Amino acid sequence: MIIKLKPSILFLIHILFLQGICGQVPMKMTDYLSKKFLNYTTSVPREEIYVHSDRDDYISGEDLWFNIYLIDRKSLKPLSESKIAYFELLNSENRPIVQKRIWLDGGFGPGQIVLPDTLSTGIYTIRAYTSWMKNFLPYNCFTKDIHIYNAFSSRALKEKKNYGKIFTGGVNTNNFPLPANTGLTLNVDNLKPDVLEIDVVTNQKYRTENSNQFYLFIQTHGNINRVSSEGITDEYTKIVIPKKQLSAGINQITIFNSKGQPVDERFIYTPDKMNPVITIHSADSSGLRNKISLDLKFGSGLTTAANSTNLSISVAPVTNNHYTMDINDYLVFGTEFGLFHGSELKNQKDNKITPEVIDSLLQTVKSNWIDWNVILADELPVYKYQIEKDDHYLSGKLLTGNTKAGDSDKFVLLSPPGKIAVFQYAKTDKEGNFSFRIHIDEKVKELIIQPDVVTKNQSLHIESPFSDQYIKSDISVDSSKKTIPDYISSWSVNHQVRKIYGTSSVGDTLTPLITIPRHKRFYGKPDTELNMKDYITLPVMQEVFFELLAGVSLKSKKSSYEITIADPDNNNKPFDIPPGLFIDGVAVKDPSIIAGIDPELVEKIDVIRGRYSVGDYLFYGLVNIITKAGDFSNATLPDYAIRLPYRVIDPVCSFKSPDYSSVELKKSRIPDFRNTLYWNPSVKPDKEGVARVEFWTSDFVSDLEVNIQGITPEGKTFTIKKIIKVKR
Repeated sequence: MIIKLKPSILFLIHILFLQGICGQVPMKMTDYLSKKFLNYTTSVPREEIYVHSDRDDYISGEDLWFNIYLIDRKSLKPLSESKIAYFELLNSENRPIVQKRIWLDGGFGPGQIVLPDTLSTGIYTIRAYTSWMKNFLPYNCFTKDIHIYNAFSSRALKEKKNYGKIFTGGVNTNNFPLPANTGLTLNVDNLKPDVLEIDVVTNQKYRTENSNQFYLFIQTHGNINRVSSEGITDEYTKIVIPKKQLSAGINQITIFNSKGQPVDERFIYTPDKMNPVITIHSADSSGLRNKISLDLKFGSGLTTAANSTNLSISVAPVTNNHYTMDINDYLVFGTEFGLFHGSELKNQKDNKITPEVIDSLLQTVKSNWIDWNVILADELPVYKYQIEKDDHYLSGKLLTGNTKAGDSDKFVLLSPPGKIAVFQYAKTDKEGNFSFRIHIDEKVKELIIQPDVVTKNQSLHIESPFSDQYIKSDISVDSSKKTIPDYISSWSVNHQVRKIYGTSSVGDTLTPLITIPRHKRFYGKPDTELNMKDYITLPVMQEVFFELLAGVSLKSKKSSYEITIADPDNNNKPFDIPPGLFIDGVAVKDPSIIAGIDPELVEKIDVIRGRYSVGDYLFYGLVNIITKAGDFSNATLPDYAIRLPYRVIDPVCSFKSPDYSSVELKKSRIPDFRNTLYWNPSVKPDKEGVARVEFWTSDFVSDLEVNIQGITPEGKTFTIKKIIKVKR
């Protein structure tokens, strides 16, 4: 028996069913918010970069030494996912002066650049980021201002007055806009030593519409500290939370209404009371050209992982000119809140920033990572730039037509010339974008990139791997009107003396521990492998095909040529579609190019006679002409193709300094005026947490500052500095 229900009854059942579901949501809202939050922080990880440079003041023409720390924002541990960091030196107009790609090994990467000696005196900016971080630029990158002085240049340089109000003045457009007149106000008291007091003020309308309920969510750098359902009894609701429940760092407190919508939030600061301790034992003073030994020792509780801890150490003359950001401060505030882009923290003269001062600054900031609008959306965004874990991504765009619009759903081919054919293809998206994977190493590669099907008014554009997204800044007066510190004149003389005597701190090139894969022919073992040396020399390639390559035909056709291959699966009937043609592994579309090669220059010919697929790309037979040179130098590159010399990562040199252990060297008449006396980007203590560093003082009389930055595998960062006096 079939029972038929009236449409009105069906509609009523549907409404009751939806009400039942909605009635269940508040009971599971805490789980819902937690699940959404954890899914977001896992799917959209936050990478942070910190750069420790040997100094903050330089003379134009000097070397700048640095070490890059890549850190996971959530765990604060060194991050080994991304293998390349993009390092730039920018002028006041955000124009790159120097750009380098730095190899990251286990989250660490040493580097060195030469500052052009033509730079004018002024403030320049270091910035560094990974491929993944490019999705969130211009804010999600490390930036630090450095001072560069040129005593021989009168050219003025406009300096950055200040960065725009990135995260100040209320709501950041990167975050959810807090609804107005919600009837709920959040007040926070973070000044008590052991407890956090949260006061939530609600009006009658809010209490009625939300069934006397709200949800409290507290997180710190991507970790949930507390999520709870809170009942409302009257206008004022007080919640007291022990501070031991809060993680160290900046805590985000968000209030949600009964529908799971964020209605108010605050940021507070919880200091880390468990900072690791590292001590330096060394002499407090020294003479000229004397050895200084630094004995470094970790405190208790850290020695179990001490030998996996990475330290970078710089020794340079004391300046006391401006506040120097360290890794501890940076990882608290980082790029998530942008506080270091402004002047409040940059102008601090020491590292003793009180929680009260920080909480005051945090009243107007927003997180540009924890975005509840994105977190609560049905789907997470699709990001253009991927994590470069195993390969580097070389991207570009295929343009077509007079308007140069993106050409979608087209194949683009990449071939590095060589005797071993390596073939890649990429398919353009709806905007014409494409991307290739390039193995990460410091070898210069020749890459030939071309469209698979050539049409009129078509062009290729290769995208720079460096981002063109910059933080906007105001421009101030010319730097020529600024007072130059007294010590700069001495540093400038030191640099000129070193140039005159040809002394340098640049040592041997460091060799990264990268396994370079052995390439194989992408088409495997060919059906025919013709070695030309086994046969008499024929005058033209047309005769080579006719006499030596059965089933493969090279024939003239009017003013051009055509190459066909007999299909072995179809009674040797020639394929209707031309075969894939290659010279030294580079795809060529015009058979005339192959016909024009002198057979004397050919070493070998490989032939695939049947259909052969590489992913979604199908060849109807394949011919690869391998020349003796093997570099595609015997053929003319078509106008539609790009030949690109490309190095994925830049080589890095070691730092070298004099050793005056012998009497002869110590009495050498060659002056020693180093502005950076010692730099070591990778010092690793032994299993007992002990390390020794030794260096020699120079002929320059100046107090020296030893600056040590580091991080343990557990994510404990530390900074320690010591002053050593140098006397004659």
